[in-house]
Amino acid sequence: MTGLAFVLVLTSAFMHASWNLLAKRAGGGMAMVWLFSTVAAIIYLPVAVAIFFIQRPVLEGSHLLFIAGSVVLHIVYYFLLQRGYSTGDLSLVYPLARGTGPLLSILGAIILFSERPSPAVLVGAVFVTIGVLILTGNPLALRSQKAAPAVVYGLLCGLSIAAYTLWDKQAVSGLLIPPVIFTWAGNAAQAFLLAPNAYRHRDQVRNAWANHRREVFGIGILDSLSYILFLIALAVGTVSNLAPVRQTSILIGAFLGARLLSEEASRRRLIAAGVMLAGLLALAFG
Repeated sequence: MTGLAFVLVLTSAFMHASWNLLAKRAGGGMAMVWLFSTVAAIIYLPVAVAIFFIQRPVLEGSHLLFIAGSVVLHIVYYFLLQRGYSTGDLSLVYPLARGTGPLLSILGAIILFSERPSPAVLVGAVFVTIGVLILTGNPLALRSQKAAPAVVYGLLCGLSIAAYTLWDKQAVSGLLIPPVIFTWAGNAAQAFLLAPNAYRHRDQVRNAWANHRREVFGIGILDSLSYILFLIALAVGTVSNLAPVRQTSILIGAFLGARLLSEEASRRRLIAAGVMLAGLLALAFG
């Protein structure tokens, strides 16, 4: 992995953790999703237009198909995640999703892109995944019969993460769609698709805008910029190296939460940090 790609993904992970912290402060909900998607589409429009006229990218039917496909895959991920939360504990669904996603991404990259990750990279990916599970999960809870639906949805979420990672890799690396244009189009499409829901719940939208305007702008800027940096790294790097590194956003978010939201900083977080750091070193030098 190049040093530039590694730095880009680590920066992306920090931004990802930061906007999730803002979302936690403001509270979730589709009203917030529509607001920050709309804000992102507006803010990044001039940048996307400028890049379009400077780079003059070719945008044919296949390119538009990949943009639409990415939007669908991301929506499927959010849908599965919400379904998982409604049928099981977050402490099971989320770590399974974020832990299995990178491993499935690596498997897909080996099959689809003929990537050949070194043993060090594979070990690093496993260490990062174990760190995620230590930090956010309780492996013993998987033995409960009540955990079955959560496990299913967690694994499906992991599969969808792998799907949109591989899909977006092909879009920016194979079809050479500029990451800024790709991300902007995704936000614009998401805002458009969620507009009917936002209209039906316009009171919630007004309240979210009135009470959490700063958070809306912060999320709109950081969410898009985080993914743009990740896509730039994907355009020049391999999925096998980069997908696991992005999951360090969970660790960063945990420590930001402990420092800024006065959440408990437990021994488990320190152990997870050590395991994930070992994984990052293996990925960086593998």
